[in-house]
Amino acid sequence: MKTADFDFDLPDDRIALRPAEPRDSARLLVVRDGGQEDRIIRDLPDFLRPGDALVFNDTRVIPARLSGVRERIGPEGETLTVEVEATLHHRDAPDIWSAFMKPGKRIKVGDRVRFGAQGDAACELGRLDANVEAKGEAGLVTLRFDLSGPFLDEAIRDVGVMPLPPYIAAKRAEDDRDRSDYQTMFAHWDGSVAAPTAGLHFTPALMAAIEAKGVSTHAVTLHVGAGTFLPVKAEDTADHKMHSEWGEVSPETAEALNAVRAVGGRIVCVGTTSLRLLESATTEEGVVQPFHGDTAIFITPGYRFRAADVLMTNFHLPKSTLFMLVSAFAGLETMKAAYAHAVAEGYRFYSYGDGSLLFRR
Repeated sequence: MKTADFDFDLPDDRIALRPAEPRDSARLLVVRDGGQEDRIIRDLPDFLRPGDALVFNDTRVIPARLSGVRERIGPEGETLTVEVEATLHHRDAPDIWSAFMKPGKRIKVGDRVRFGAQGDAACELGRLDANVEAKGEAGLVTLRFDLSGPFLDEAIRDVGVMPLPPYIAAKRAEDDRDRSDYQTMFAHWDGSVAAPTAGLHFTPALMAAIEAKGVSTHAVTLHVGAGTFLPVKAEDTADHKMHSEWGEVSPETAEALNAVRAVGGRIVCVGTTSLRLLESATTEEGVVQPFHGDTAIFITPGYRFRAADVLMTNFHLPKSTLFMLVSAFAGLETMKAAYAHAVAEGYRFYSYGDGSLLFRR
């Protein structure tokens, strides 16, 4: 399909810069049978049935945006420096991350990069050093850090800031509030560089109401990569390359979800991250299997869903892979109409915005 098929008009002021307070007071647009219903997040239990299974992503966002200086030895032995920024993307080894770097054209293999404060040790007083091991497309590089494992994790926490989406970061700087605002109540396993934003709406009170309805809750883990922020530049969706992300569905969760389906319960995915991971873990016959590894699944209209019956998700940007996904799930024309309604009614878009509840076409 053409990428232009997924375009729509989104006024700039519709992008939310802060989440709703309290979190479950955000608006919820329910989309089913081609129609729309305006509700709020805390109404979610009204649309669930006893025996349904709610699946959320328990990844934790790390402060994955690092600022520093690229160092290179010049032709006369002098040190040449330029300010750089890296957004970590995928952990490849205990001491290696792939990252998107800016300005990408100024980076070469063999460069030394010093993040944070400047000193003489590998990580001293808030400094973290790395070498550029490889360079790919669109500013993607491989960084080998001087620290490894938990020591590297601690240094990243000291040096990094929360990786707010570009459409928010362009309007305001990251601050201390984002350390908690950009984290779901389910966050457990470190590794994401972007929040599974549908989960941001949940509160303990909402979870209690859902469980009182007789709905079981289950965790999967997908470490969201920085590739989720990348625009689709290809004119045809078939030419777009998705970056892989690491995920895990435990044997216990797979068994529980299969049991839910066996007795007629529905799988309700909280967020596109949970959905993409479950679809990666499910056979063509609809059996959820344990999963441990990378997925680069790209869902566009024409895809036959294997696991997800209902999807709760935020409002996505024009021509994004996630708007393509929801269009595959509920129908392109249905979603265009729903998004036109959301824009007209003042719904808030993107990571800190309102939510939608979609029933599979």
